[in-house]
Amino acid sequence: MDPARAKARAEELREEIERHNRLYYGESRIEVSDAEYDRRMLELRRLEEEFPELETPDSPTRRVGGKAPAEGDAVVHATPMLSLDNAYSIEELAEWDARARKLAVAEPFGYVAELKIDGLSIALRYEGGRLARGATRGDGFRGEDVTANVRAIGSIPAEIPERGSIEVRGEVYFPRRAFERLNRRREEAGFPIFANPRNAASGSMRLLDPAETGRRGLDAWMYQIAEPESDPSQGAVLERLRGLGFPVNPHYRVCGDFEEVAAFVEEWREKRRSLDFETDGVVVKVDPRAVQRKLGQTAKSPRWAVAFKYPPEEAFTVVRAIDVQVGRTGVLTPVARLDPVRIGGTVVQRATLHNYEDLTRKDVRVGDTVAVEKGGDVIPKVTRVLLDRRPPDSPPFTMPAACPACGEAVVREEGEVATRCVNASCPAQVRESVRHFAARKAMDVEGLGDKLVEKLFDEKMLTDAASIYDLDAGRLAALERFGEKSAANLMAQIERSKGSGLSRLLFALGIRHVGEKAARLLARRFRTIAALAAAPREALMAVPEIGPNTADAIRSWFERPSNAALVERLLAHGVSGEESGPAEPSAGALAGKTVVLTGTIEGVTREEAAARIEQAGGKVAGSVSKKTSFVVAGENAGSKLDRARALGVPVRTWPEALREMGES
Repeated sequence: MDPARAKARAEELREEIERHNRLYYGESRIEVSDAEYDRRMLELRRLEEEFPELETPDSPTRRVGGKAPAEGDAVVHATPMLSLDNAYSIEELAEWDARARKLAVAEPFGYVAELKIDGLSIALRYEGGRLARGATRGDGFRGEDVTANVRAIGSIPAEIPERGSIEVRGEVYFPRRAFERLNRRREEAGFPIFANPRNAASGSMRLLDPAETGRRGLDAWMYQIAEPESDPSQGAVLERLRGLGFPVNPHYRVCGDFEEVAAFVEEWREKRRSLDFETDGVVVKVDPRAVQRKLGQTAKSPRWAVAFKYPPEEAFTVVRAIDVQVGRTGVLTPVARLDPVRIGGTVVQRATLHNYEDLTRKDVRVGDTVAVEKGGDVIPKVTRVLLDRRPPDSPPFTMPAACPACGEAVVREEGEVATRCVNASCPAQVRESVRHFAARKAMDVEGLGDKLVEKLFDEKMLTDAASIYDLDAGRLAALERFGEKSAANLMAQIERSKGSGLSRLLFALGIRHVGEKAARLLARRFRTIAALAAAPREALMAVPEIGPNTADAIRSWFERPSNAALVERLLAHGVSGEESGPAEPSAGALAGKTVVLTGTIEGVTREEAAARIEQAGGKVAGSVSKKTSFVVAGENAGSKLDRARALGVPVRTWPEALREMGES
């Protein structure tokens, strides 16, 4: 390549890499696989090596991935948090080993092989045995202060039996099951789902409400002590961390030679699929600390460690059609229909294209030869198009203007990437909508589970949520493996659900952005579904915690004739559209006061305590600030109690709080 072309290509690569860095570190989004990103980085590094005049101090090849936070929010790391160089084959891993042994000269050493956790790097500072600060990696030198959110992760100890100053590092991650629960909740509430656990973990650690971070079920593995460096080896570090009470991934191995490292890599190539967390490789570290110090580091990476990454499972095939699927919340997702291709032991015939923005950026067209990638249990996806194989005159794909399932016009709201159908009667949405309607936190129709809902739709006994109340005991009893007793029990549950009240009904209807809490606040304010349906936008936004997006979603939902007809049918069946619970308190003993709950509250659940505080006119917050009126502290109260004392915020027991509310 001549110098002019090399310069142009280097600039193109830098711009592309910086864009992906902004998406990943700033918006918790990814558009390319790790392997694709690393291929671009490697190409840029090789260009800079071949043409040294192209290398610049701010090149992404010389920086740790992320961007430093603003000065006021920055935490300066005691020692830099560097990124690791990558190896994608045993041969590349052996090359790293040879370089390390050459630099170490005559000193013999072994290794520690650890599973590479696919999460968010974190640094924890303990002073006098207590957690003082948590920070993200940032640009490697300065990170973002996320102490409050770190405290919300149950597996990270608030105190350790180490009275000096110590900084430990590790990874915050999403267990697979917690990630699946989070996406189900988001879908039910009408929010976009997260693409993968790593991005979800990154986004969760930056939430303004630590209580929500805690509810999401994040976990952590710790694997490094940054200072002091008194431990003789990496193996000793892991044992010491375990002894101090930190969560340490048990799947690591101290290896005497490179052959043992290679065996560990091969052992986990397939076995990692059975774990409850995402791992995309193995981190190999020189074991003795003395040799680590001798090997040193570059501006970006330590020379004594490397990340072996399992290659994504990829194959090439042809797109024969692009279908558009409609999810429960109405989101339209393009899906490529492919010539069958085997990836990782399974035959793949369909692959997601995520959304229209993703599809148009990749410019996937019918007839294209594409690369399809499948990593672990992730749904196969189209990663790139082989443009040199594109048929001539193939037209670009366009998203339909009408829902492919019901024919109603689709919408794409400003600032959103998703195109959606807003017709609540859309048949593609109805089955999932009925499941949601009958769920425990909605109308709580016990016995009407997923399998039965599916069967009843197949038998044409269900058509939408209102048709639940058309079910007949005789027809139910005639179903295979059902019988009269099961039918009678289900009919009793259906009848009982009619009196669930407005707040449950609102949540059950699946209006975008209206979760359990919003439904409860709306029900207390408007009292009847008729009043809510007629409420103007301004009245909706006057309800605490109801913002413009939620208000617009409510107005849009009730203004659609099909949704209004659904509500009418439910009311005609005797489903209550009124709120039987306490009215929104206009005044009360706690009017204007903000209360924070911490620890195990005596005699009541956290939810019950919050409800009683709200009934007395108070607002329940998730974190302590100078504006907090008082903190209710139960047994095992944690960092919120410490912060309250530090800020001089009054602390109450639950009985004291009850007396303040005017209760005995």
